[in-house]
Amino acid sequence: MSARSLNKVILIGNLTRDPELRYTPQGTAVCTLGLATNRGWTTDQGDKKEETEFHRIVAWNKLAELCNQLCAKGRRIYVEGRLQTRQWTGQDGQQRQATEIVIEDMILLDSPANRPQMPIVSDQATPEQVAEDIPF
Repeated sequence: MSARSLNKVILIGNLTRDPELRYTPQGTAVCTLGLATNRGWTTDQGDKKEETEFHRIVAWNKLAELCNQLCAKGRRIYVEGRLQTRQWTGQDGQQRQATEIVIEDMILLDSPANRPQMPIVSDQATPEQVAEDIPF
């Protein structure tokens, strides 16, 4: 028996493009997303540096359909999943390889930019409103 291991990825970042939803020939939903993460640091000389990494995110089944409905370019999301590397032969006969994060969980961390903010509604009436509603 082999020793235990762990393949887990957790990222928080911004979507770089709108989701792309496709279906396999068997009818399974698969959605791909682009995610950017940033890392900042200060050099020994005191200069501030920033580096951006771009990640290919893949969701399957119901999560794929939810990602397609809820995600959009620019949204900030949390994803949790595993790292996977695929290899295939391209149409030109060349070997290709892609490393991607296959997610099992996704949380939206912001509200959609195009959705108007809902007014704050209280379920408690003011004394004036209550007095007007009492019929005596």
